[in-house]
Amino acid sequence: MKRRSLLLSLIAVAIAATVSANAMAEDALSTILARKVIRVAVPTDYPPYGSVGTDMTPRGYDIDMATLVAKKLGVKLELVPVTGPNRVAYLQTKKSDLTISSLGKTPEREKVIDYSIAYAPFFDAVFGKQEIIAKNYNELTGKVIAVTRGSMQDEELSRLAPGAVIKRFEDNNGTVSAFLAGQAQMFATGTAVAATIKTKDPSVSMDLKVILSNSPCYIGVLKGEPQLVARLNEIIREAKSNGAIDEMSKKWLGAPAGPLPE
Repeated sequence: MKRRSLLLSLIAVAIAATVSANAMAEDALSTILARKVIRVAVPTDYPPYGSVGTDMTPRGYDIDMATLVAKKLGVKLELVPVTGPNRVAYLQTKKSDLTISSLGKTPEREKVIDYSIAYAPFFDAVFGKQEIIAKNYNELTGKVIAVTRGSMQDEELSRLAPGAVIKRFEDNNGTVSAFLAGQAQMFATGTAVAATIKTKDPSVSMDLKVILSNSPCYIGVLKGEPQLVARLNEIIREAKSNGAIDEMSKKWLGAPAGPLPE
C-alpha cells in the first residue's frame, strides 16, 4: 500500500514537472528568445510611423521601435507588414509576436489583446479642404469623411460625429487617396500623418478641422503573456529615461515625445 502511494506521488510530481516545463516552453518571451527571431507587425502605409522608402525598405517611428526591441532582446528582427484592419488579427493568429503599428488602446481591443505602456504620442483629427467650415463635431454632420476601416479614427468618428457620412477604406493609402481624389471632403488620421502629406505636397488644400482624441501608441501583445509585457515595459522605460524615445519622436514627428502614460 505504501509502495503504491509512493508510486502515485512520484507520478504526480512527474506530471506536474512536465506541465510546468510545457508552460515555460509555451511562454511567448521564452519562445522568442529560443527562436532568436522576433516577428513584429508594422505599418508600411502610414508615414511617419511606417512607410516604404525609395530603397523599398520599411522606415518610420514604429520600425525604429521594433528595431530597438529586437536589439534589447538580442534577437533578429523580422518585420511583418500589416494594414490597420489586420494588425490585431495577425497577432491573434500568431502571424506576429508583437504589433507595433501606431496602435491605440480601446475597450474593444483590450478584450482580445494586452498592451505595453505607451511608446509614442499620437493625436487623431479630421482634416479637410480649406474652404470647408467645420469647427466642432456637430458641423461634421452631412460631411463626407474618409477613414480607414477598424482604425481608432473610425471608432471615434462613429461615436463623436454620428451625423457624418463616413466612407471606409481598407488601408490608409486608400483613405488618403480618396480625399486627394475628391471622393471625400475630409479624412480622419493622425496629425503627424497629415503633416507628412502636406510636406510632400504643399499645394494640397488641407486644414485641421476637429481634434478627435489624444491616443498614444502602445505595443500590442497576445493575451496572457505577462512576462513579455513586463520585458517590453522595461525596454520602453529605459528608452524614455535615456532619451531614446524623445530622439525617435524628434526624428519622425518633429518634437520630443514628452510625458507618455504608463
